[in-house]
Formats: sequence, C-alpha cells, structure tokens
Amino acid sequence: MDLKLSGRRALITGSSSGLGEAIAKMLAAEGATVVVHGRDKDRAERVAGEIRADGGSATTVLGDLASDEAATEVARAAAERGPVDILINNAGFYRHLGWSEATPEEWLSTYDVNVVSGVRMIRHLVPRMRERGWGRVVTIGGGLASQPMNTHPQYNATLAARHNLAVSLARELKGTGVTSNVVSPGAILVDSVKDLLTGIAPARGWGETWEEIERSSVEALIPNDQGRFGEPREIAAAVAYLCSDYAQYVSGATLRLDGGLIRSAF
Repeated sequence: MDLKLSGRRALITGSSSGLGEAIAKMLAAEGATVVVHGRDKDRAERVAGEIRADGGSATTVLGDLASDEAATEVARAAAERGPVDILINNAGFYRHLGWSEATPEEWLSTYDVNVVSGVRMIRHLVPRMRERGWGRVVTIGGGLASQPMNTHPQYNATLAARHNLAVSLARELKGTGVTSNVVSPGAILVDSVKDLLTGIAPARGWGETWEEIERSSVEALIPNDQGRFGEPREIAAAVAYLCSDYAQYVSGATLRLDGGLIRSAF
C-alpha cells in the first residue's frame, strides 16, 4: 500500500536510537523526508546515514527539548529546508524508581522532558500545519497511562498526560486538516530492554538462552495474548498509517499495540 508520504517532511523527536529510529526509518521507506533528532551527533548521524544508504532522505537536528531555547532551535533547524508536515513526539525519559526514591524534583524533571518538551514542539510547528491545511501529530504514549504500575510513578503519570494532551489537541484542531493521535505501545524489544532482561535473568531464574529469558520474562512481567514482546517495526508501521492520508478520519484516537496486555475493552 502506498501511504502517500512522498513530499512530506517529518520530524521524529528522540530518533537517534530505539523506537524513534524505527519510526524514522519506516517513514523514510514510505517516501517521507525525515529529520532525525537526538542529543548525540554521532548517533543521530548514524541513523540518518543508514536511511540515506537505503535510498531515503534524512537530515539531523540536535538539541535538548527540555530547554526552551534548544527546542526553539530544533524547530527552526527542522524547518530550514522546508516546512514540517509531520511531528512525532517520541522523545522521553524515565528512571526506574519507587515512590520513596522519586522525589518531587524527579517528578518535575520527568514531566518537563516527557510532556512539556512535546508541547514546545507542538507550539512551534503546528501553527504552520494549520496554515497549510494538512498535518499530522502523533504522540507516543504507553499502556502505563491507563494501567500504571507501582514502580516509576513519575513516568506513569507523564504517559497519562501525553495521552490527554494529544486528545485535547485533536479537539483544538477540529476542521483544520491537521490530526492528533496517540500510538500506545506495550513492552517493545528495543536494545535497552533486552539488555535489562538479560541482566536480571540469572537472579530470577529465567534461563540462560534468550528464548528462555524472553518466554519467562513475558510470563512474569507482561502476560499478553501473543506471548512475546513487540517489535519496533510494528509500532513504526502504526505511526506510518496515522501519518497517511488513509487516516484523515482518525482524530483523538489511541491506537494500542501491546499484544493484548491491557485488558480493558476501551
């Protein structure tokens, strides 16, 4: 299927690795010109270089979106070679902390990185989408927004805020040709997750091979209908769909991709 993204320009925040990298590569493969964002030049350039090597079009921008000044510069640089049609708010951060370790300062810094950074990019880029009468904003959320754990509460809360702001933005964009939606992944097997599971497996008796570790960790941590972790490309495909013309009728929606981990019907 041709998603009709040729000629579109997409900024994917936090795309120098992991899920953001997969999204950038998928959108580029569908014909979009992508702007790879990160804070590390070498990592961002690696992703952009791999996209170009595969025949895609990619540039890079660097900056810490938790800073007003840096976010302004990222938005300016992203639009330097043409207006941004698609904004993927993917950048995020959290630390594995319990309630006793997550100080108010930690809550504030996590909220700034995970929520306000996305607001900064929306404020910079969406007004011009409205002027042109076409645009896409896709926010990467997560199942912990609706089914939070007892651990890293500061992160759970920011995911709920991301979902909420995306729906509010959709209402604001009524009739403009610009849409705002959420892609809500479950547990996705990026490198950092695999490294974490491999590291804790011996103490938990999850086995020695990766096949044993994955099966045991899924049963212990994320029991779902598919019996596995999700793959970055599966999330990227959902994002690509929401960016396409085929998703023009999708507004303020949450597209959940978690293998059935979340049990709610709504």
